[in-house]
Amino acid sequence: MRIVEQFPHEIHEEETWISLRSGLRLAARIWRPVDAEQHPVPAILEYLPYRKRDLTAQRDAQNHAYWAGHGYAGVRVDIRGTGESDGVLTDEYLQEELDDGVAVLEWLEAQPWCNGKVGMVGISWGGFNGLQIAALRPPQLKAVITICSTDDRYADDIHHMGGCMLGDNLSWASTMFDGNACPPDPALVHERWRDMWLERLEGSGLWLSNWLQHQRRDDYWKHGSVCEDFSLIQCPVYAISGWADGYCNAVFRLLEGLDVPRKGLVGPWAHKYPHFGVPGPAIGFLQESLRWWDHWLKDEDTGIMEEPMLRVWMQDSVQPSARYENRPGRWVAEPSWPSSNIQPVSFRLTEGHDLLPGSEGEDSDATLDVRSSLSTGLYAGKWCSYNAPPDLPHDQRDEDGGSLIFQTPRLEEPIEICGQPRVELEIESDRPVAMVALRLNDIGKDDKATRISYGLLNLTHRDSDEHPEPLEPGKRYRVTVLLKHIAQRFPAGHAIRLSLSTSYWPLAWPAPKPVRLTLCPGRSRLILPVRPPRPEEEAALREFDKPEVAPPLAKTLLQPTQESWRVIRDLANDQTTLEVINDEGRYRLDDIDLEIAARIVERYSYAYGNYDSVSGWTEWKRSFRRGDWEVRIVTRTLMTSDPENFRVRATLDAYEDSTRIFAKSWDESFSRDLV
Repeated sequence: MRIVEQFPHEIHEEETWISLRSGLRLAARIWRPVDAEQHPVPAILEYLPYRKRDLTAQRDAQNHAYWAGHGYAGVRVDIRGTGESDGVLTDEYLQEELDDGVAVLEWLEAQPWCNGKVGMVGISWGGFNGLQIAALRPPQLKAVITICSTDDRYADDIHHMGGCMLGDNLSWASTMFDGNACPPDPALVHERWRDMWLERLEGSGLWLSNWLQHQRRDDYWKHGSVCEDFSLIQCPVYAISGWADGYCNAVFRLLEGLDVPRKGLVGPWAHKYPHFGVPGPAIGFLQESLRWWDHWLKDEDTGIMEEPMLRVWMQDSVQPSARYENRPGRWVAEPSWPSSNIQPVSFRLTEGHDLLPGSEGEDSDATLDVRSSLSTGLYAGKWCSYNAPPDLPHDQRDEDGGSLIFQTPRLEEPIEICGQPRVELEIESDRPVAMVALRLNDIGKDDKATRISYGLLNLTHRDSDEHPEPLEPGKRYRVTVLLKHIAQRFPAGHAIRLSLSTSYWPLAWPAPKPVRLTLCPGRSRLILPVRPPRPEEEAALREFDKPEVAPPLAKTLLQPTQESWRVIRDLANDQTTLEVINDEGRYRLDDIDLEIAARIVERYSYAYGNYDSVSGWTEWKRSFRRGDWEVRIVTRTLMTSDPENFRVRATLDAYEDSTRIFAKSWDESFSRDLV
């Protein structure tokens, strides 16, 4: 990572307030050229709840100062109820959040240092609301870069996958439970800080409760899902993600669904900006973004729109590991998406557990049964790898022991795929509610199994996420399971394996009761999106620049970070636990003399063979300190289930110095809705 000290423009930085018609104020941090009032510039807005003053301050300074140094106003705004902004945040992507965002765009247009043209950029939440605000068509918004986001809040977000409830639904709720309980900084809001803090503690609520009231695709999830009407977006969109991220599917849907100038980029990365991308290689994203902004906000011909619509990292085979520093591979490109260069190739399943080329073969009524243990999934990693700690899938042989597996002979020639694999199954269940998990694995010459892609389907959602229907036990159904998009090379001498299980805990919450699925392999098949290499075209691709950023903020490490990811199997008590510890240590932001510490623990447990024992438990501890001012927040959440209900118990405690100044608890139940 190269740190750039000198820029074409000298930079002015300020913290300021944006007043809304309601009387509330949003807190903003702005980097812009010092002469912008004499020579107005376009603005680049990032609009987040993640606290510009402290928790994202390092990243913001490195990104927004870079854009400012190249002739833009980098603008970072905290959503209402977060950071130092007034109000209370009570859920994701509310209409008031989007309306506030439009008001921010209007405010930017009115500033003497802004020429009225604005781009929106953001990763995750900021990527979501960039698309959502674009769908409102504010005239100031001329282009968007959306990173690690989605167009579909139900089908492809951190809450559900294939109609199955994700374990990350609890994990993410706990993240926001902590974030919403953090106070504003007294250095900015002065004596108001305590009243603002108490208002948030009392009013933000337990978001997990909101989400558990909406277990199917209803109007709650349709709101903010731009896939409901892609035509509402009329400005250019650059969609970016990574194969280790949870949101890579959206890049492909946006390219296919939008009817505006658009580009897509998918690297090997987790849930990170590409210049901080891990697994690597990281790229010069800030330089790439300038080519986009210069084209759409400054009307300069940078050549970016003459390049292929889609670029992806074609991954080479690797040994299974829960973390990678780098993923070997190469950049490939497609001029448009969907691409005529990619063809579906079928592999049929056999009762002998083979995976053979061709869609036609034995049309047999022979069946195979599977009833997986709850241990199938302990090595799955997270749905979304946030920072590429040890949360990627490990050797899948441990999972395959509880699965039906189908495998090709050893490949005589390499196969490369790019796109979305899918699996068509003829299947029956012995229960009215069941799920199926499918994993596509690369089997090395040493027989180690590296997961390449996977998909889940709540079989009650086989025809509709909006109107699920229970299964009729013993009745055979034809279903299609979509796996995550991927670009992957399977080398000669390796094999391709498809694995099928009835549980995938704790990545997904299990069915109410143990399920036996009966598969008719002779009427089932795997379809891979095969892409023949085009070496001459790949050699002509423009190389990405090396990563570079503006100087980081001064930061002093006071206590090192520590993380672990452990599977604990207590055979004496038949208890199994996946324990995740992420201790962020303690550090000081030197420019504002603020010390921050956080420690997160998650535990996902079950007792052997007992579906009613499944539980997820999270604990967040966070503190802020400056001089004799110190506050601490502790949140705990426990989620359990039985065949009829989900139950959530949670506590929130807040401390000023050593005195607990706020405490609240929740104990709520929610009927299972065919989940």
